[in-house]
Amino acid sequence: MRVTGYAAAALPGDLAAQVAALEAAAWPGSAPGHDPALAPRALLLADATGAVAAALALLYKEIGVAGRTYRAAGLSGVVTRPELRGRGLGGRLVAAARAELAADPAVDLALFSCDRPLAPFYEAAGFAPLPGTVLVGGTPGEPLATDEPGFDKAVVAAFFTADPDRDRAAFTGIRVPLYPGTIDRLW
Repeated sequence: MRVTGYAAAALPGDLAAQVAALEAAAWPGSAPGHDPALAPRALLLADATGAVAAALALLYKEIGVAGRTYRAAGLSGVVTRPELRGRGLGGRLVAAARAELAADPAVDLALFSCDRPLAPFYEAAGFAPLPGTVLVGGTPGEPLATDEPGFDKAVVAAFFTADPDRDRAAFTGIRVPLYPGTIDRLW
């Protein structure tokens, strides 16, 4: 199995169909695809025949925190083929995503939310929890926050700046104005 990446708009049709099927099975009724304004990039883990075992999307956006503009990336739509779960494939793909983001000079941090029981999975791939941090998604007029009733979300991050400890402190225990829009309300 190997990891490959594509700008979402350049994802070959057969691979796009496999990813859409995986996402539809994992999240029935959700709309496929991501907002082009977030420069989506698909990362896939596929076997030699081209069968997709796991997929995720990387989304990108600038956000302002503590008087500074950060170039943020987020993971979205992380999914593994059901019959292949428990074999470490999703973790391998998430770790590859973190490595790709760490190597990208245009990215200051990776920041996203997950269901609280999944936080250890992301921690094993190199992301760390941000205690007390809330992501505020949606739009300023129609916000969606990770601390809304019924949500049990954790916020995790990895910092790739010259002073990651300072920047982690700036993001810890605050409400982060992510606002990725109405398509990818939270990533």
